[in-house]
Amino acid sequence: MWATAVGVARVRALETERANALFRDPLAQAFATAGGLWPSTPPRPDDEAARRRRQAVSFSIVIRTKFLDDLLLQAAASGVRQVVLLGAGMDSRAFRMDWPEGTRLFEIDTAAPLDFKASVLREQRAVARCERITVAVDLRDDWPGALAAAGHDPAAPTVWIAEGLLIYLPEDAVELLLSRIGAQSAAGSRMGLTLGSRGVIERFGADAAPGSAASLWVSETPDDPVGWLSAHGWEADSHTLRERAAAYDRPISTPLQREERPGGLISAVRR
Repeated sequence: MWATAVGVARVRALETERANALFRDPLAQAFATAGGLWPSTPPRPDDEAARRRRQAVSFSIVIRTKFLDDLLLQAAASGVRQVVLLGAGMDSRAFRMDWPEGTRLFEIDTAAPLDFKASVLREQRAVARCERITVAVDLRDDWPGALAAAGHDPAAPTVWIAEGLLIYLPEDAVELLLSRIGAQSAAGSRMGLTLGSRGVIERFGADAAPGSAASLWVSETPDDPVGWLSAHGWEADSHTLRERAAAYDRPISTPLQREERPGGLISAVRR
């Protein structure tokens, strides 16, 4: 499953090469190369549907990365000094972003991706720009306990990031995750989520290859994500990919699709 995170790194590496990149991720190519996904292999020329799906997913990864980068910078500017990346994968924000002094960044994931990541980081001699703490635990287990043991302080505000994660979790697991996050979040904490809508799951999962990322998508965006998060104690804003892409000067030229509503990019503040 963590190989999906290496695929995300490949997308970020390709974005980094652009002259007008929305972000720069110097470690992404190293992760993709070590994971066997660099250089990338394009879909067969005769498989136009596969090419379009791949392009759409890659585009969404780029936009969501920028969206969450901005959210993290805003949280840091507001004084939040604890960051928790849930299902961190090959995320390199600890290394590529400028963090205020005193920032502690926790990466939660299972041992296999964290070990792979550590080997690449050693090879690259990467140096984190904040205090980086890895927490090897499955999110189905007692990750709040493991996070607390690693030094997380629930009495201080935290910014939580669940990027490309919830779509893989069944509804009951999503609810449990949010409840656990809320229990560890002081007032003023922030949260950034990416969600997947029913239309996206149907469109990409219908003919997805067994074992591929899209074949594992199960969780749908609630009809009212803002109200849903309000019930969990969060004041949220919901954005569509199209809205954020236009704001970043990467407008989507295709007609509006029904699966683009409601918004799948969420920023929230703990009440």
